[in-house]
Amino acid sequence: MTATVAAMLVEQGKISWTTTIGEAFPELKSEIHPDYLGVTLEQLLSHRGGAPGDAPGDLWRDAWAATGTAAEQRMAFIEGILARKPEAKPGTKFIYSNQGYTIAGVMLEKATGKTWEDLLRSMLFEPLGMTTAGFGAPASPGKVDQPWGHTQKMFSGREPVPPGPGADNPLAISPAGAVHCSMGDLAKYAAFHMAGERGESKLLKAESFKKLHTAVADNDDYALGWRVLKRPWANGRALMHNGSNTMFYVVVWMAPEKNCAVIVASNIGVDEAFEGCDEAAGRLIKQYFGK
Repeated sequence: MTATVAAMLVEQGKISWTTTIGEAFPELKSEIHPDYLGVTLEQLLSHRGGAPGDAPGDLWRDAWAATGTAAEQRMAFIEGILARKPEAKPGTKFIYSNQGYTIAGVMLEKATGKTWEDLLRSMLFEPLGMTTAGFGAPASPGKVDQPWGHTQKMFSGREPVPPGPGADNPLAISPAGAVHCSMGDLAKYAAFHMAGERGESKLLKAESFKKLHTAVADNDDYALGWRVLKRPWANGRALMHNGSNTMFYVVVWMAPEKNCAVIVASNIGVDEAFEGCDEAAGRLIKQYFGK
């Protein structure tokens, strides 16, 4: 979703795929590690910006303890990331990085003067009719309205996590995956991406969808927010992404040529969720996609 909003802002001329970190944050140039200054928005969204795969321990602890607005917490977090040497030379290696997506999200905030949350609400949720979409864990404190996430404990087994700050990742990395919504609303988002390829979206041009859905060369099949894979049941090309905050897990498979998608979710995020959801997705694909 962060990459999709980025594409919309590129079409509007608010930012460019080639906008660099140095250009986005001129006031921080003296504090940013020189290796990060030339990293582009596109490199961050394709996980080739050199940002670390795991957040440094001290910054991660600070993120959990942070106060202030979500935007303030994100800025403090990326300042800490950008002050340090990248994990790899930018542009040379695929490193799946929530930190890189957070940097990209803050670049979008800087370019528009709006928070990442407001950008998603106004540019995706509202026009797509995703009325259940929000941020953080889906359940409400004091109510029984949505499933709770679960953690896997070594001795006590699965334990539910009540709604609150500990029920999702810290606000500092929201652009990497802090959206919750119903399965129906996630289906609307998948349908939007498949229709967009056919030029049937008023929100984004077909060329932009093509860019979002085309893997970067030598990039482990990763495009901009989607993994691009070859599957016979998809008539050749499937778009896929999965994600977990360790307490929930979701996987989406799309076959644009067949205009069909499968979405499976679980309110636990350990290995059994990955395996179970993949098995369920496989059975749905076999049942509905055909050969």
